[in-house]
Amino acid sequence: MITKEDFKEVCERSLKLIEEAGIQLTSEEKQKITSADFGLDQIKKEGVQIITLFDTNRMAAKILVLLPYQTEPEHWHPPVGDDPGKEEVIRGVWGDLTFYVPGEDTLEKGFLVEGKEAYYTMRNEVVIGPGDQLILPPGTKHWFQAGARGAVMYSFSTKVTDLLDQFTDPGVVRDTVIEGY
Repeated sequence: MITKEDFKEVCERSLKLIEEAGIQLTSEEKQKITSADFGLDQIKKEGVQIITLFDTNRMAAKILVLLPYQTEPEHWHPPVGDDPGKEEVIRGVWGDLTFYVPGEDTLEKGFLVEGKEAYYTMRNEVVIGPGDQLILPPGTKHWFQAGARGAVMYSFSTKVTDLLDQFTDPGVVRDTVIEGY
């Protein structure tokens, strides 16, 4: 569970990073920002802030924001019925961003969340700078982390099925609960 105060703080800080990245948002889009703590109760360590720009039956676009040293837990987008699962393209916009995907262990720049080492199994680092893109085919296990400045990125994908995402950490709860809401 995330407190109302922490929710408000991470969303406000994320909107400032989006502004620093030079992305123009409408007032309606700013109101749509949300934060996912994955039920892990440490939003500033493991979580992500999200603005969904659009989500149709076939495709979606989001702005994802990580605060400094914030990590989105390791997960993958599984098949859904006859659909092979969500395909996602990440495009770096601003900040310090590193993705971890299948491949050789090259973990050097980032770090494993303390006490959660067993739940971050992908160790192949891919540094994403402004304008860099990473294609994540359906079912690709991945996690990502911001450096000292935080990070802003676009996520373009096929139909969003985020509530069906699978996580390596068995403690993850997909729905964020905000205290007092």
